[in-house]
Amino acid sequence: MNPYRLQTEQRTEPLGLGETRPRLSWKLRSERRGAAQSAYRIVAAERAGDLDDPGRLVWDSGRRDSGETLLIAWDGPALRSATRYHWRVEVWDETGEKSRAQSWFETGLLHRDDWTAVWIGQDPVALPLVDPPTDEDLVAPGPQEAPLRLRHTFALPRRPVRARLYATARGVYEPRLNGDRVGDRELAPGWTEYHHRLQYQTYDVTDRVRAGDNTIEALVADGWWSGYVGFDPRRPARHYGDAPAFLAQLVLDFADGSRRVVATGGDWTESDGPIRSADLMMGQYVDARRTASPPRPVAVLDTEPGPLVAEPDEPIRVVAELPAVTVDRRGPHRFVVDFGQNLVGRVRLRVRDAAAGQRIVLRHAEVLTDGELYTDNLRRAAATDTYVSAGADTEVFEPQFTFHGFRYAEITGYPGELTPGDVTARVLHSDTPWTGSFECSDPVVNQLHANIGWGQRGNFVAVPTDCPQRDERLGWLADAQVFAPTATRNADVAAFFARWMRDVVEGQNADGAFRDVAPIIAFEREGAPAWGDGGVIIPWLLWRTYGDRRTLERCFGAMTAWVQHIRRHNPDLIWQHRTGNSYGDWLQVDAETPRDVLATAYFARSTEIVAAAAEVLGRPSGEWAALHAAIKRAFVDAFVGDDGSVKGATQTSYLLALGFDLLPEHLVEPAVGHLAADIENRGNRLTTGFVGVPLLCPVLAEHGRADLAYALLHQDEFPSWGYSIRHGATTIWERWDGWTDHGGFQSAAMNSFNHYSLGSVGDWLYGRVAGIDQTASSVAHSELLLRPTPGGRLTWARAEQETARGLVACGWAIEDDRITVTATVPPGCAAALHIPTADPGSVRENDVPAAETPGVLRAGTSTAGLTLRLTSGRYTFTASTPV
Repeated sequence: MNPYRLQTEQRTEPLGLGETRPRLSWKLRSERRGAAQSAYRIVAAERAGDLDDPGRLVWDSGRRDSGETLLIAWDGPALRSATRYHWRVEVWDETGEKSRAQSWFETGLLHRDDWTAVWIGQDPVALPLVDPPTDEDLVAPGPQEAPLRLRHTFALPRRPVRARLYATARGVYEPRLNGDRVGDRELAPGWTEYHHRLQYQTYDVTDRVRAGDNTIEALVADGWWSGYVGFDPRRPARHYGDAPAFLAQLVLDFADGSRRVVATGGDWTESDGPIRSADLMMGQYVDARRTASPPRPVAVLDTEPGPLVAEPDEPIRVVAELPAVTVDRRGPHRFVVDFGQNLVGRVRLRVRDAAAGQRIVLRHAEVLTDGELYTDNLRRAAATDTYVSAGADTEVFEPQFTFHGFRYAEITGYPGELTPGDVTARVLHSDTPWTGSFECSDPVVNQLHANIGWGQRGNFVAVPTDCPQRDERLGWLADAQVFAPTATRNADVAAFFARWMRDVVEGQNADGAFRDVAPIIAFEREGAPAWGDGGVIIPWLLWRTYGDRRTLERCFGAMTAWVQHIRRHNPDLIWQHRTGNSYGDWLQVDAETPRDVLATAYFARSTEIVAAAAEVLGRPSGEWAALHAAIKRAFVDAFVGDDGSVKGATQTSYLLALGFDLLPEHLVEPAVGHLAADIENRGNRLTTGFVGVPLLCPVLAEHGRADLAYALLHQDEFPSWGYSIRHGATTIWERWDGWTDHGGFQSAAMNSFNHYSLGSVGDWLYGRVAGIDQTASSVAHSELLLRPTPGGRLTWARAEQETARGLVACGWAIEDDRITVTATVPPGCAAALHIPTADPGSVRENDVPAAETPGVLRAGTSTAGLTLRLTSGRYTFTASTPV
């Protein structure tokens, strides 16, 4: 049994950690059935070679008899700033055999006194008197500015043995050292509630610094700080600040123990360069003919660093490149490029034999109309990049301070013939490690899963956004909370969501109301039902999925304040006051779920979660449990008929009542009947919007109607997932009717073709189609519930998930009236595996009856099949007569 994938604060070998008591984790794997950790020991030292020297250890936990592997808090002495700590874990299995693995983390600047840098920016007094840029110089009409181009030269008598650059910006920045770009981060420092927290980044630049003269530079564009954000027609100067600024210090340690700090200050200079303008939404304009202007003095803007925090999760990076699938000439110098996939990022263009001054314009779109780019749905976002050639034989243009949502690019002004090798799509997103996979026998369902994944990638850019292409790109709470279970299947989003939850909590108002979006831009009103509830639902999900108790603790006060806010303004426990914008079941089709039904159901759900969280954290829970019971009674009294009907009689009305367990037992079956009848009467079509979709297939499957869940999964008539796929979708659409045969495009005012909310069915693909789930009392998949559910036109399905404890897999295949079920359970975990067969006695592994198979603790039969209690290990069972 071996530990692997060691993490500190849910990251692998983080550089620049900000937590003073970081938590350490590891996963386990073994080929042996029944393997389990019986004890562990953690040791730490400042040098890897000292881990075997007891006299040089910084911390020795001693042997601890425990099977725990998750988020074990540092219990050694206080950590020092800017220090690398190597750590090793030794684990003992149930037989006493020992194995070990090691990793490291490095602290950032943990104290205010560690900072000597000051904020610098452009000095308006030093600017030369020149004509302002014309609209032709800009990517779009309106006030836009060139990025800051900052520079400082310093000399060193010798090379340092260690060099770290700590940097951040009001805006987005790219650092350079001695002419080379530093690191691979994109759009750093990302987007947070800047008034409360501004993240700094740490770079190891030891190999970049030399003896003699050195030059440190930074390009700083407006980004989220002072650029266009959130469909606001103003130039947001107006959200955080008027102009970008930069803060950095380079810490150099030498072999003799001396240290030198090179920090931003009044001795830096600023100048113009090739980039004429850059904006996240509008695009970037580069004139390669322009060289650096004479240096000008900078202004010292602020001597206080402000609310700086270390970057706690993985940054945005370029994670993939996609070649052009087709390049179609549309005129003498105009081409339309298809990359075959709706994506988020930018285009890298190779320019050959262009005359100096040749102006090349790139526009971006998700879809075509009559063979041309459809850009109406971008609204105010220009999504246009411009390059003016310097006249060299070969030049490469790739903007770095913008991103677009697109499948197609129009390139105008390109000289000669554009070939597929000249143009590449560069995919970028927050680099959350991908941890899940799903596949099955139906290529349409596989395409659906792929569309869900691409929607997640494209909308996890600094924050979980609603869309990546138009002039919005906001962190909507409802979108995030309905999709978060699916997101945790596809990727390790623990640190990503934990960091974003700080924005959510910091945005809460004095009355306890969460907002619709985080960070707060454009919408400062109180959160609507299902939107504000994201502030309760997501911390609980992080606890259940990753065992993240610390985030739950940090959010608990805000969670209770939200529930108190609702109760205070709705003493009858029917939530109809202070409902914000009350979006309802957003973008439902041919249905209108009553808003008070939806709101009160979410009031109950958030209260139930607060009660459960209080139990976990050892806080009084009785008040919240009693309130939850009272809300359930109020819901039934106000909205539920004696026949199990629910007010509104929409699919979402029933899904909320059933999925949130709001009905008395005797009304559950009738309510399921009403739900099923509505779906069947519509020809197996759904009506659900953002709120209803994540409950649709799970509720049906849980209540014995997996046949209907599969009918909806396979449906390809409007409205359905299959309908968009049949019409070429490679991501999830915002609306079921984003484009239809009978109506064409929906209103351009709100019509994204990359929006993950309706892809929340992905959780069900993993959880019931393939079968990977956990019990209600399980934390971080400690107790697995493996329930593969054959159905529809599938003949096989399988999924894998790298959970917080290790690899879990489950799958099934039916052939010749026999079913084969496979399962993988990581060390230390247990599983209940359900095998759907009408003949439980036929279940075998290698011709051995299931109950006698090594690793099987017990078996139980029912009319739906055989359930086996398993220890860790890999299993393959076969049975006849699949159900």
